[in-house]
Amino acid sequence: MEVLIAKNSGLCYGVKRALNLAHETRQKKRGQVYTFGDLIHNPQVIGDLEAQGIVSIENLNRLAKGTVIIRSHGVSPEIYSLLAEKEIETVDATCPIVKKIQERVEKLAKSEDEIIIVGNRRHPETQGLLGYSQGKGTVIENEIQAQELPVGKKRTILAQSTQDVFLFKKVVAALVENTEELKVFNTICRSTQTRQKSTLALASGVDVLFIIGGKNSSNTRKLYEITKRILPKTFFVEDPEQITPEMLEGAHKIGLSGGASTPPEAIQQAERTIKSHFESQYHREKRVQCQS
Repeated sequence: MEVLIAKNSGLCYGVKRALNLAHETRQKKRGQVYTFGDLIHNPQVIGDLEAQGIVSIENLNRLAKGTVIIRSHGVSPEIYSLLAEKEIETVDATCPIVKKIQERVEKLAKSEDEIIIVGNRRHPETQGLLGYSQGKGTVIENEIQAQELPVGKKRTILAQSTQDVFLFKKVVAALVENTEELKVFNTICRSTQTRQKSTLALASGVDVLFIIGGKNSSNTRKLYEITKRILPKTFFVEDPEQITPEMLEGAHKIGLSGGASTPPEAIQQAERTIKSHFESQYHREKRVQCQS
């Protein structure tokens, strides 16, 4: 039995930065510290932040005091305005990559182009980008939706930072068919692209692959979806304790990878759980042989 871990798996720069800012803020501020929405999409990490007194809130209307940390996914300009009106101190933990995409969308909103954003329309990053588009943004989740758009004269297409590269290419190809002038900006984070490539490479050389991370993490789900295409025995596991001996049956090489919001401790715990299952199986087989 061999356990292999994908290169570049686990926390990315933007997430590490957000977590560091959260810890620094908690140490400096005596009052209540909040995050607007979950700082990152990982339940274990959110639990740790809550234990430190950093509380996630979804509604700012009733907030009167305290410090609010802007999550790594970013927010719309309206949220900044609301916090400024309430005179609430803010700490901006928006990922620098997301911030650049926001700035690009804001600039594009001043042109005549229709703005196409390839991403999950319910994801906070996408919602934030729409806020910068001044009503000119349209979210497309797949190539079928792109094909259904009417013929357009001028469009600019970009992507949610954690989007699937393969899917983005398919949407671009579909838009070429019904757009007279199409500008393409590949705004998928380089770290995301590298993680996807290394996980795909790992999937081609193992018997079973486990993607470790939060179920509501967009980039982690994308990892699962792209590897599932080439390796049916790919499992999306939020908690390493969910790994069962049945999942490992017949496997000699096991792969592990995690999304940008997956802490290294979770991947290490998954490795220990897998090895523990194999050790238990070995001892059971040895006892059976001795009894026979």
